[in-house]
Amino acid sequence: QVQLVESGGGLVQAGGSLRLSCAASGRTFSTRAMGWFRQAPGKEREFVATISASGGVTSYADSVKGRFTISRDNAKNTVYLQMNSLKPEDTAVYYCAARPGINIGRLTYEYAYWGQGTQVTVSS
Repeated sequence: QVQLVESGGGLVQAGGSLRLSCAASGRTFSTRAMGWFRQAPGKEREFVATISASGGVTSYADSVKGRFTISRDNAKNTVYLQMNSLKPEDTAVYYCAARPGINIGRLTYEYAYWGQGTQVTVSS
């Protein structure tokens, strides 16, 4: 069983930055690819970024490419999402998720464990 706890959300003006963190419990973190997803009110949960178990491979949604950076520290069992140049359309609840395997994934059904989410609100 893996428990994930996100933190770092908040209210920021457009153009600002936030860094989200996701702390994972257990001993299997370094063997799992991780992902960040988000869900805005009235919309489906969507892919944001993913990182392989080693951290060597990453992938991003087109909407955040060049603005967001996913990274991980396996010694701390933590995955991060650095968000720069934030836009009002980035407003959503952000979730981190853990996969059963080492390879990246962009689809929600590929992830077995989910955090409770952290709210990010970007004002215009």
